[in-house]
Amino acid sequence: MKKKYKIEVDCAACALKMEEAVKKISGVKDAAVGFMTQKMSVEFEDDADVDTVMQQAVKACKNVEPDCEVFL
Repeated sequence: MKKKYKIEVDCAACALKMEEAVKKISGVKDAAVGFMTQKMSVEFEDDADVDTVMQQAVKACKNVEPDCEVFL
């Protein structure tokens, strides 16, 4: 399953770091963070709990850029 989320991120370098952090989360097959579009696309593993994975993704993104926003 693939879902898109609106995000607010301040720089392209942070967006890349956020993308790399989300890709490392268990249950994520692939992820992409677009700085210009301010969107995050996440492809989940078939057996993943989307809510749990996204809570971990938000936490990972906040570790990269504390003032970023991910709109679930």
